[in-house]
Amino acid sequence: MQNYKIIMNYALLIMHYFVSLQQNTSIMGSFNLKSDISWHDFLIRAGLIIGTVAIIIWALPRDTHSTYRIEKGKPWIYSDLKAPFDFPIYKSDEIVKAERDSLMRLYEPYFSYSKDMEGIQTRQFVKDYDKGIPGLPDDYISIIANRLHRIYTQGVMSNTDYAKFSKDTTQMIRIINGKVAVSAQINHTYSTVSAYEFIFAEPELSAYREILQKCNLNDYISPNLIYDKERSEASLSELQNSIPLASGLAQQGQKIIDRGEIVDAKTYTILISLQKELDRREKNKQQISVTILGQILYVTILVVCMTFFLTLFRKDYFEKPRSLAMLYSLIIVFTVAASLMVSHNVLHVYIIPFAMVPIFIRVFMDSRTAFIAHTTMILICACVLQHPLEFIAVELVAGLVAIYSLRELSSRSQLFWTAVLVTVAASLTNLALEWIRDNSLTKIEYSEFNYLIINGLLLFCSYPLLYLIEKAFGFTSNITLIELSDMNKELLRRMSEVAPGTFNHSIQAANLAGEIAQKIDARSQLVRTGALYHDIGKILNPIYFTENQSGVNPHESMTFIDSAQMIISHVTDGMKLADKYNLPDIIKEFIVTHHGQGKAKYFYVQQKNAHPDEPVDDLLFTYPGPNPFTKEQAILMMADSVEAASRSLPDYTEKSIRDLVNRLIDGQVAEGYFKECPITFRDIEYAKTVLIEKLKTIYHTRVSYPELKK
Repeated sequence: MQNYKIIMNYALLIMHYFVSLQQNTSIMGSFNLKSDISWHDFLIRAGLIIGTVAIIIWALPRDTHSTYRIEKGKPWIYSDLKAPFDFPIYKSDEIVKAERDSLMRLYEPYFSYSKDMEGIQTRQFVKDYDKGIPGLPDDYISIIANRLHRIYTQGVMSNTDYAKFSKDTTQMIRIINGKVAVSAQINHTYSTVSAYEFIFAEPELSAYREILQKCNLNDYISPNLIYDKERSEASLSELQNSIPLASGLAQQGQKIIDRGEIVDAKTYTILISLQKELDRREKNKQQISVTILGQILYVTILVVCMTFFLTLFRKDYFEKPRSLAMLYSLIIVFTVAASLMVSHNVLHVYIIPFAMVPIFIRVFMDSRTAFIAHTTMILICACVLQHPLEFIAVELVAGLVAIYSLRELSSRSQLFWTAVLVTVAASLTNLALEWIRDNSLTKIEYSEFNYLIINGLLLFCSYPLLYLIEKAFGFTSNITLIELSDMNKELLRRMSEVAPGTFNHSIQAANLAGEIAQKIDARSQLVRTGALYHDIGKILNPIYFTENQSGVNPHESMTFIDSAQMIISHVTDGMKLADKYNLPDIIKEFIVTHHGQGKAKYFYVQQKNAHPDEPVDDLLFTYPGPNPFTKEQAILMMADSVEAASRSLPDYTEKSIRDLVNRLIDGQVAEGYFKECPITFRDIEYAKTVLIEKLKTIYHTRVSYPELKK
C-alpha cells in the first residue's frame, strides 16, 4: 500500500502540472463541463474508461502487496519503514536447520519387541536337528540354541532398518516391550547379517563354520525388533515442532529501518520476516478482494485523469475515433503485456519497449498527449512491480527522450537514432540509480542493462510497426507524406506531362504554403504534399485551365455556366483520381477544401454582367466545399489563390504584390472561409508577410544588360 500511495502522488502531481500549463485557463472554468459535454459525449467517455479499466484489471496480477529488494550490507533505498502490524521475527532457514540437526541427536525411533520370535525360531532349529548335526557332537545343538537366545535377547532388526538408523553409532532407539519403553543404543542390537556373523564369533563354532553353513542357520534368524513408523513419526514431528521458528516479536508502529540506513544482519532478519508475513496474508481471500478493489480504484483514477486531459485540451480527438482507438489500444496492449510477463515471471519487464507508445502517439497526434499517455501507462504498470520507483524513473526518461527526438519525423533514420538515444538515456538513468542505491562504482547489477539493450533492439521495429499503425487506424505519417511528394509518383509525373502549367503552379503553391506553415508552427510537410495534389483533377481536362493553354481557349465557345461547371469539376475529378490511386484521406481533404465553398468568380461576374436583369443561380458557380477546417488547409487556400493571381499582375512592384496579397486574403477572411478552422488573425498576418516577401523574391526585377556600342 505504501508504493500505491507514492505512485498516486506522482500521478496527481504530473496531471496537475500539465493542466496548469494550458493557456491561461482557470481551474474552475476548465472543469465547467456541464454546458460543453452532451449526454452522448459523456457516455462515450464513460464507455472508454470502463472498457479500458476492465481489460487492464483482468490482466493485472493479484499478488500486489509491497515487495522490497532486501540486500544485506547495502543502504535501504525506500522510505522510512515501521511495522504495519504485529508480526513474529522469524529465524533464518540456516538457523532453523542447524537447530533441527542438533535436536535430531535426541531423536529415538520406536521399535516393538516381539517376545515370541525367539521361541518360534529356537524350537524350529531344535526340531529340525533333533538327530544332531552330522559331523558334530550332540552338545552343539544346545550351544547354537544358546547363541540364538543371546541374539534375540539383544534384539534383531531388519538389514534395511539397521542401515537407516545405525549411521551414527551413538544413536539411541526406544524398545517397546509390552507397556514399557526402554532406551537402548543401536550398536548393542543386531541386524540379521550381523547376528549370523555373531554365531561364528567364538572359536568353538568358527572351527566348524563350513559344516554349520550347510545348516542354513540364517533361516532361524528373523527380526524381533519391528520399526513402529506411526509412533516414530509422531515423536519426530513433536520434536521438530518444539523448535520455535521465531526469535521475537515486532510490534505495530515499531521502527524497523530509516531511508539510507545500512541493512545489518538483525534488520535483514526483521525485513525478511515482514516479507514472509505479507506473503502469508496475501493468500487470504479477503485480502485478495481488497487488492482488486484497490487496483480498480487506482487504474480508474489514472484513466479518468487522462480522459479529462483529452476532454479539456484535446476535444478534437473525440471527433476522430481512430485517434482514440489508437491511444487507448496502445495503453491496453502494453499494460496487459507487462502484467502477463509479471504474472508468469517471464524475463524482465524492462524488455518491453514502452517507448514505442510515445513514439507512435507523437508521430500521429502530438507531444503533450504522448507524454500524458506514456505517464498513465507507466504508472499503471508500476503498481505490479517489485521496484516501481526505479521503473518509473527509467521509463519516464526513455519516453521523454523518444518525444524530444521526434519533434518532426521526416526520415527513417530518425527512428534509428531515437532507438539509440532511448537506450542510452534509459541505461544512464538505471546506472545513476544503481550508484545511488549501492554507493559504489563497482557493485552494479548488469542483468538489467542487458534487458535495456534488448529493449533498444526491439525499438528498431518501430518503423515497420509504424506502417501497420497507419494502415490499421488510417493515419498518415510524415514519412508517407515525403514518399507521396516524390516527383516520380505516377500522378505527379502524369501531371507534369499532361498539365505542365498546373504542375508548376502546384510546386510554387507548395513552396509558399510550406514557408507559411514553418512560420506559424503548422505541419509543413503535410501542407507541401497536399499542395502538390490539390489540383490533380485538372489532369483530365487540362486545356480548360489558363495555365495549360497555349493560344487556344475553349471557353470562348462555351456559356459562362458551362465554363464554371468545367472549372469546378476539377475538384470532383480530383477526388475520383485520389480514390483511384488510394491517396490518404488527409490529402483528399486538401483537394475539396482549397476553394472551399467559394465561387468561380470570373464566370460568375461575366454571367451577371451579361444578364443583369436575370437572377443568377449561385449554386451553379459555387464549389462543393467544404471550407477549410484545419490550419494547413487554410494555408493552402491562401497560397493557392495568391500564387495563381500573381501571374496576372501587369507589373511586379512591392506595392502591387502587397495590395494583391492583402486584397485576396482579406476577402477570404471577410467571406468567412476560415471560420471553421483554428487559424488566428496573427497567423494570417504572418502568412501575408511570408507571401509578400516570397513573391517579391520570385518576381524580382532583373537588371537590363547594356548593348555594345559600335
